[in-house]
Amino acid sequence: MSNVSTTAQINAHGVVPRSVKGRFRRIKSTILFIAYFVYFGLPWLGWERTVGPDRAVVFDIGARKFYLFDLVVQPQQIFWLTGLLLIAALLLFFVTGIAGRIFCGYFCFQTLWTDLFFMLERWVQGERPARLRLAQQSWNAEKLFKKGLTSALWLLAAFWTGFTFTLYWGSGTASEMLVNFLTGEAHHAVYITTLILTTTTFVMAGLARENVCMHMCPYSRFQAVMFDKNTKLVTYDQARGEGEQGRAKVTKALKSLPQRHAAGVGDCIDCGFCVQVCPTGIDIRDGLQISCIHCGLCIDACDQIMESRGWDKGLIRFASEAEAQGGKTRHFTLKNLGYGVSILVVTAVLFWSVAHQSEVDVSISQIRQPLYVTLSDGSIQNSYEIKLTNDTSTPKDYRLGITGLAQAVLDTGEIRDIHLKPLQHLMIYAKVRRPAAAQHAMDKIADFRFTLTATATGEVVAEIPARFYTP
Repeated sequence: MSNVSTTAQINAHGVVPRSVKGRFRRIKSTILFIAYFVYFGLPWLGWERTVGPDRAVVFDIGARKFYLFDLVVQPQQIFWLTGLLLIAALLLFFVTGIAGRIFCGYFCFQTLWTDLFFMLERWVQGERPARLRLAQQSWNAEKLFKKGLTSALWLLAAFWTGFTFTLYWGSGTASEMLVNFLTGEAHHAVYITTLILTTTTFVMAGLARENVCMHMCPYSRFQAVMFDKNTKLVTYDQARGEGEQGRAKVTKALKSLPQRHAAGVGDCIDCGFCVQVCPTGIDIRDGLQISCIHCGLCIDACDQIMESRGWDKGLIRFASEAEAQGGKTRHFTLKNLGYGVSILVVTAVLFWSVAHQSEVDVSISQIRQPLYVTLSDGSIQNSYEIKLTNDTSTPKDYRLGITGLAQAVLDTGEIRDIHLKPLQHLMIYAKVRRPAAAQHAMDKIADFRFTLTATATGEVVAEIPARFYTP
């Protein structure tokens, strides 16, 4: 099929990609399998806990806790999310600087789900020529059946995608949530969320498909600013493929390489296979384009043709501008090293923070209206709100005290010993009084500390600085 006719069919019927075998297709399929296994499987994975849902991963909004295996993330630890987002952004910049838009080609949700929808379409309607014939023929029983079955499978995949997403946010088991959903007993938010995700998945992966990458995705618009001459991109070897007289199909007179080179013709036989397998329908021979997601399927297609003819592979390959000009690709540039070091530093800090989280989180805020009170005996009183959170899955017992403030007395009302249940939040209203004899004329502000001591061991587990104000 010539390039002109291939492009015409793409314009008439949308992108109708052809399947291809090769190393990049195997990589995509492996990542696809792993991603689906993780996404669809995690909500069904059980996990024993003394407190909380018995599932491995749950984002419990009602309880304001995220359960990630043995790790429990509470609101005061939200900065961990900031660390994860920072790592993700730096990793995206780092990978883009080295190998272009391979995130788009292999890891993007749009790519993963569109790939699945392409597979379902091909399973029902056949390979590319059969799908094109089906699109061109008039509506009959065969077309209605195949188009209807394709849409039904897409809708089923979209629904299971949306429902799986809601499973991550429910506190019950996955089977209980499924039964509640099917019997109409689930919360209305579950139905709304599932409907929204089902609709958007069906539209984006089944109908919009390549248009998301070409017209909607903002990443494709600013990707070029992260490329440099050492970035490896999917590249067509123009000199080898075109020769002096351009590309030409295989004929009796242009069958072997010596014949083609003698005629000034390049190695590209203009088969159009690289265009047919492209999920966005572009022709990589036209150069770098905003719609290229660097999936490498055109490399598999071209290598397959070159191998069948006994010619060298690599007419289309990952190559940098420096390599195309006869130089060497330098991956360890200052920019890439900066991104790499930043990723390592942020990752190390995040892991350290998770590994060294305290067993109890304590925060103290002083009540400022009024800032202080003068009692009838002349002593000064300051009031404080103390918030404690047990970050462990076991009960804890503590005593609260103060240090560094001479002759001061701590009053916590009827609370003597603090008992925190697993993952419990507790607020204590505390008063600190100091006799008039202990005040100094020039000492308007005195620094001291609240101490939290484990009842069982006598160990001070937390010291929180505070201030005592006098008139």
